[in-house]
Amino acid sequence: MSWHPYAAAATAAVGLVSGALVPAVVARLPEPRPEPTPDGGDVNDIAPAVNEADYSRPVDVDKEPYADVARLPGLQWRCALAGAVASGLLGARLGWTPALLFLLYLVPVCVALAVVDWRTRYLPTRLIAPSYAVVAALAVLASALGSDWRALGVAAVGWLGTFAFFFLVWFLVPRAWSYGDVRLAGLLGMALGWAGPAPLLVGIWLGFLLGGVGGLALSRLRVFHHAHVPLGPFLVLGAWAGLLWWGQAGTG
Repeated sequence: MSWHPYAAAATAAVGLVSGALVPAVVARLPEPRPEPTPDGGDVNDIAPAVNEADYSRPVDVDKEPYADVARLPGLQWRCALAGAVASGLLGARLGWTPALLFLLYLVPVCVALAVVDWRTRYLPTRLIAPSYAVVAALAVLASALGSDWRALGVAAVGWLGTFAFFFLVWFLVPRAWSYGDVRLAGLLGMALGWAGPAPLLVGIWLGFLLGGVGGLALSRLRVFHHAHVPLGPFLVLGAWAGLLWWGQAGTG
């Protein structure tokens, strides 16, 4: 098992700075329109009736404004710490791989998405949609620098395959997750796919596992109703575990 201390220190510093910017990004997000459902309705239309007083994150309350989320006490240093840890671990395990070009970009994006999804149960399109273009462009650059065009092809397969699978489940079982989860899964599938088929499968599978176990725990603890557990943070954790497994496997 090899470690890369210099890469870890450099990437942790980048993650610290980018993570500290997350609250400012969240504060500038436009408030969302209702999420779509396969029948064209509002995602809230399929929510079961619950006694909202029984839950720390009730279902039937107005969405917390993004500006209020951004002003949460201690959010900046927590996001900075999360960014430093996530980026530093990537540098430590992967070393100076060209993949850091898009992975270090994804760190603050994923931190912001995890925070927003946890607080509001929304995954804003304004963050995810542009990230597809940025990650795709940086993945092309990473393949050019590393002369690894196969990785780019697997990234495309990871993006399309993961998005298609999540879309199919969302279409057939709308309560399984939101359309924002579908978009996020495709983005993470692109990054995991560049790393290879094994990290892609491990990362997505772990996201499922963590989402299932974590969601069950959160609903049993009556933090979230089981139909409204945020999947985004668990998908992000699973993806990062898959990337770290890639580094341990010696691909980096």
